[in-house]
Parts: sequence; C-alpha cells; structure tokens
Amino acid sequence: MGRVAAPFGVKGWIRVQTFTEAVDGLLDYPSWWVGSTGQWQEYRVEQGSAHGQGIVAKLAGFDVPEAAAKLRGQDVAVPREALPEVQDGFYWTDLVGLKVVNKEGIELGRVDTLLDNGAQSVLVVKGEREWLIPFVPVYVDRVELEAGRILVDWQQDY
Repeated sequence: MGRVAAPFGVKGWIRVQTFTEAVDGLLDYPSWWVGSTGQWQEYRVEQGSAHGQGIVAKLAGFDVPEAAAKLRGQDVAVPREALPEVQDGFYWTDLVGLKVVNKEGIELGRVDTLLDNGAQSVLVVKGEREWLIPFVPVYVDRVELEAGRILVDWQQDY
C-alpha cells in the first residue's frame, strides 16, 4: 500500500509514498507491516498526516532519524483481512501472478506488479520479455480472477 521513501525530521518520522486511492488512506490503519517479501515486521502507527504527494508517519520504536533511515525502500502493507471488502472489482494484489493473454490467445506472461504513473495504472507483465500495459479499457478487455487471467488487446511486438 506504500513504500518508505526516507526519514523525515529529527524525531524518527518517515516519509511514505502511498499507493492508496486517497493519499492519506494508509493512515486509516493503526498498524502497518513494513518490510519485503518474507521479511515483514508489524509496527504501531503513533502519528501521521498527509504531506505533499504522500504521508509522513511516526512508528513506535523509531525515535531518531538514523533508526528511521533503516526503513528506507521497505514496502508498507496491511493484512488483507484489515481491508474493506471489494464490492465490484479487486485489489491490485489480486492481479499479481495472473496470466496475461492477448486476443490471439498468446500468453504474454504473468503480472509481476502494477505501477501508477499518475495518469493510469500500468501492468508490468513478465514473460519472454517485459511489457508495460496501461490498465485502461482500450487495452484491458477483462479480468477473469476465477480463471486466473487477464485478456488484453496487446500484440507481442509492442
């Protein structure tokens, strides 16, 4: 749901780039999991606020910038069960690992991650090579979670 960008100030705060719909959406959760795949640690959020295009936050146990600096580049997540139920749709995490198949039935690869470039979300698809496919209706025909695939209007030579 975010990534620690850098320490902030002299009291152990961190600056976080958020991937939530609302910039301060991550502040709705009283604790965060910080780390990377397989190496997560839970921290209680003591304080936080929106700051520019992201947020700044004070996590329990981090009182000096040197300690906060150790979190630089780490991902910020919350447990799936803490998220609200999706009414009509899915979370980005639901798309990671899905096969991406074009209209000709050619499997381009699997979704490795998603990016937000400010204008739209982008699927990062890894197969024989890497494709960056804008996640917009003109290129993404449909997402079939149950079938484990995304159907796209995208040629192999794009």
